[in-house]
Amino acid sequence: MIANLAQGVRAFTSNVFLVDGERTVLIDTGANFDVVDAIRDRIDDIDAVVLTHTHRDHVGNLEAVTDAFGVDAWGYDPSIDGVDHAIEDEETVRLGDHEYVALHTPGHKNDHLCFYSDDADVLFAGDLIFQNGSFGRTDLEEGDREALVESIDRVLERIDEDLAAMHTGHGPSVTNNPYEHVELSARMARQA
Repeated sequence: MIANLAQGVRAFTSNVFLVDGERTVLIDTGANFDVVDAIRDRIDDIDAVVLTHTHRDHVGNLEAVTDAFGVDAWGYDPSIDGVDHAIEDEETVRLGDHEYVALHTPGHKNDHLCFYSDDADVLFAGDLIFQNGSFGRTDLEEGDREALVESIDRVLERIDEDLAAMHTGHGPSVTNNPYEHVELSARMARQA
C-alpha cells in the first residue's frame, strides 16, 4: 500500500509517501505539518526513511520522524546532515513489499534519487518529473538543465511502457499512462 500523507495539507511541503509492507518506509518527510501524527494515524511504526533529495520541503520533518520512530534516514549523500546511510546508484532497496532500483538523477539537486520497481511497475520520481510534462526546477543551487535532461532520459530508458504509477514529489500521482508523462517531460525539458 502506498499513501501520500501530505495529500490535502495546506502548507509548503513535498509529498510524503508511506509505503507499507514487509519493510515499511517513509519516502521523504515533507515540511511544515505534523507528519508524525499522520503516520501514527495509519500505522504504529516505520522501518526507515528514504529520501529522494534533501531540499528543505522534503526533509523539514526529518528530525521529528527519526526521533519519534527511532529510525535512520537513507539518501544519496551521507555527508548531508540527517542522512545516516548512503544509497548508491543502481543499488536495490526494499520499499514495502517490492525491490526498487535507486537511480541517481541529478539536475534538480546533486543528491537526487528516483526509485523504480519493475515488479510493482511503480516509479518514485521525486522532483525530477511531474505530471503533464512538467519537470524539476533548475534555477536553484545545484540545478543543471543539461544534467536534468540526461536524468530524465535515463529514467525513460529504464522504466517499462506499462508503468502503472508514478509518484512525484509535488502534485498528484500519475496512474493514467505515466510513461507518456515521462516522455513528455523529456521533450519539454529540452525546449524550455
